[in-house]
Amino acid sequence: MSASSLLDRGVAAIASAIRTGEARAADLVEEALARVDAGERELHCFQTVTADEARRAAEAVDAAVGRGEDPGPLAGVPIALKDNMCTRGTVTTCSSKILENWIPPYDGTVVARLRSAGALIVGKTNLDEFAMGSSTENSAFGPTRNPWDTSRVPGGSSGGSSAAVAAGYVPVSFGSDTGGSIRQPASLCGVVGIKPTYGRVSRYGLIAFASSLDQIGSFGVTVADATTAFEAIAGHDPHDSTSINLPAPSLAATLGEGVDGLRVGLIEDFLDQVAPACAAASSAAAEALESSGAKCESVSIPEMLLGLPAYYIIAPAEASSNLARYDGVRYGLRVDGPDAEAMNGRTRAAGFGPEVRRRIMIGTYALSAGYYDAYYGQAQKARTLTIRAFDSAYERFDVLLAPTTPSPAFKFGEKTKNPIDMYLSDLCTIPSNLSGHPAVSVPFALDENGLPVGVQVLAPALGESVMLRVAAVLEAAAPGDCRGPVLGPRSSTHA
Repeated sequence: MSASSLLDRGVAAIASAIRTGEARAADLVEEALARVDAGERELHCFQTVTADEARRAAEAVDAAVGRGEDPGPLAGVPIALKDNMCTRGTVTTCSSKILENWIPPYDGTVVARLRSAGALIVGKTNLDEFAMGSSTENSAFGPTRNPWDTSRVPGGSSGGSSAAVAAGYVPVSFGSDTGGSIRQPASLCGVVGIKPTYGRVSRYGLIAFASSLDQIGSFGVTVADATTAFEAIAGHDPHDSTSINLPAPSLAATLGEGVDGLRVGLIEDFLDQVAPACAAASSAAAEALESSGAKCESVSIPEMLLGLPAYYIIAPAEASSNLARYDGVRYGLRVDGPDAEAMNGRTRAAGFGPEVRRRIMIGTYALSAGYYDAYYGQAQKARTLTIRAFDSAYERFDVLLAPTTPSPAFKFGEKTKNPIDMYLSDLCTIPSNLSGHPAVSVPFALDENGLPVGVQVLAPALGESVMLRVAAVLEAAAPGDCRGPVLGPRSSTHA
């Protein structure tokens, strides 16, 4: 079996072939690195390619197999990590000048679990600076391009991770989702993206944006791949006080159980807010589930539309607090000045890009005396209304269905002049972050330009099992040409 063909066959096939000695991890990682080398000048998925580290990890996996040991559930699987996860000995930038040369002294919990699972980390992926954005155009080191059409964005903030899977560099990757930063780029790149229940995956070692919203999840070419990757990182972690005290869920074995008798609600409030192709894909997905035995009906949940304005007060407020640590004193960039106040101001002005500065200012204003109740307090009330609306809906339905994004992938520069237009990219994904519930985006259609369109399955807290069963049925019903990998860019027309 050639390493090249194995790389495209998925996580289970890779791990099985490595364990049995049918293939070598060392050969597989060379194939993955060759693909990265061939495409990176065009796509820029990675901030750092960790070739030497990946080769050493592959040698260790092959040696373990040679001793008759099981290297783990991701044995020999090449993966990529969003560059906001602390990785010992590897520069971790958050795509920001303020952390351009910072090397963490420890592995985050997710990184440590992936190493223990036998995964081969081939690099750290590009993102919107500090995960603030929906297009990866806010990276301080240049944007990532969409493998389907390089004149278009891959989404964000986890655009590098989604594009790396869509380009066939790696079968799975990992990102973080604060307001849709896994699901939105998954939809735009034609891959599967899972945002777990808040607390299912440890945030220890994830560089914080908005702590009550951030969650690490997985990308995969298929639902099965993304699910297996999620299983490897989930489970309780005493280092994270918000971690749910439950073992990692076992989900891959139940993916084929189908949807017979499940109650599915199609959230109609989003359908007139999104492009016709996105609305049509969601309606077609509901019909596909009905044909597979589910009971589908439309449901109005108007509180879902409160999510966007509430999020863009809550998240900047938390970012204002979290990013106060970048002061030029403890670590990261330092720009000297005549006194501490000037040094701090110069450091932050030089180190943070315009979108990060904008959100810090919004958040600081919302938390300031005289405005706290009017803005932050009201946003938290809207968050509570959203949670209650979800709770009510889940009394009637097992899962909910919605568009993932308001549009397919848009062109570079199309939304950068109007931040509100960019923020609207998160309209359909934000409610699940506010509630802490799981959600998954599945490729389901192509638009008139041949670009992928995802649909989103939403479930109550800890409802990943039924959510992913629904996702697997949708995947089987979708046309095969609406998902990656795209081996070689479809277009080289740059914006």
